[in-house]
Amino acid sequence: MVGQPSYPPRHGLPATRGRRAGAAVSDTEPVPDAVSAIDAAIEAARSDLIALSHSLHAEPELAFVEFRSAAKLVDLLRGRGFEVRTPVADLATAFVADYGSGELIIGLCAEYDALPGIGHACGHNIIAAAAVGAGIGLAAVADQLGITVRVLGTPAEESGGGKVLMLERGAFAGIAAALMVHPGPFDVVAPVSLALADLAITFTGQEAHASAAPEFGRNAGDAATIAQVAIGLLRQHLAPGQQLHGIVADGGRAPNIVPGQAELLYYLRAPSTAALDDLLDRATTCFLAGAVGAGCTHEIRSVSPTYRELVPDPILAQVYREQIGSLGRRPLAPDVERSRPLGSTDMGNITTVIPGIHPIIGIDTDGAVTHQPEFAVAAIGPSADRAVIDGARALARTVAQVAADPGQRDRLLAEAAERAG
Repeated sequence: MVGQPSYPPRHGLPATRGRRAGAAVSDTEPVPDAVSAIDAAIEAARSDLIALSHSLHAEPELAFVEFRSAAKLVDLLRGRGFEVRTPVADLATAFVADYGSGELIIGLCAEYDALPGIGHACGHNIIAAAAVGAGIGLAAVADQLGITVRVLGTPAEESGGGKVLMLERGAFAGIAAALMVHPGPFDVVAPVSLALADLAITFTGQEAHASAAPEFGRNAGDAATIAQVAIGLLRQHLAPGQQLHGIVADGGRAPNIVPGQAELLYYLRAPSTAALDDLLDRATTCFLAGAVGAGCTHEIRSVSPTYRELVPDPILAQVYREQIGSLGRRPLAPDVERSRPLGSTDMGNITTVIPGIHPIIGIDTDGAVTHQPEFAVAAIGPSADRAVIDGARALARTVAQVAADPGQRDRLLAEAAERAG
């Protein structure tokens, strides 16, 4: 996830999807035998799952080049009887691993890309190991529950939108529900995220000698500066929840050369896709102002597909809250978790199409937040190892309870058929 949770009271409730939610799942556990089998299978795989998490952490790989990381997941899943297809969706480091033949297809999303310079400071090693663990747990009861367990290797969440590309290219076709779990300093069941646009803005001017012939130059660095000033002034007039933040990726080559090219990298975020579109319109005017003011031209391109906001399925979230609580965890109350967004994730695009959840599972970070080096250290500590196992158990138990509930099973199957049609 691109972002970090902290929870002072704030405004707003997230939008809800107009999906047929159906009746709530009973609080009484309907599949005790399945739960016991799930827990036993995950416990039997504990050492392999923890080793996977640590191995991914030791060899971090960036978006779309996670070859070693994907291979580690594939090898473990194949060894547990999953049928694996890779690559998929024209992505070299994406895969799909299936177990079972039930009509209800459940997707478990595994992320495994790292961050530049600070490795797994977002804890994707935990995400991947928990997804594999949940898959192993559900494989033990796939026939009993009448499900197909599908673990999806989804590259490039930090930048690149791997899930968006996989969704557009059919890798999520037929899936009735999609689940994953992400580490953070707190347990959060139904986090709020922001829609995100990932942009590169290139300004083009004219090089010249900065001392002998400056009048012949058109300073692309100045264009970037003007644009940044305009963005800074725009911030005071943003709607609640809208955000802009960026860096100078290229500001010139030498002080005595008028920069002929400069580049900004910016993230634009907003509580909804509609609010993001509004922000994009306003921000692009600021980039244009920089180019015009410095006598340059400019080009704006999308680095990643647009990330949509998370829309957690209320029933899946309710059941996950019960299951994570039964493991001794105490997630934030719903009114608190709705009070502040956590950043952005391409899982949002999945949840706007397919019933899904993206809960946060807490680890001990000693005050560190995601995208800090200290969080990367925490991501292989004892609490991180516990999060792998607890996350796998909670996800798998959630699927088992929903799959065994006739009303919810029918709902998920009906919606999957409607999407297919």
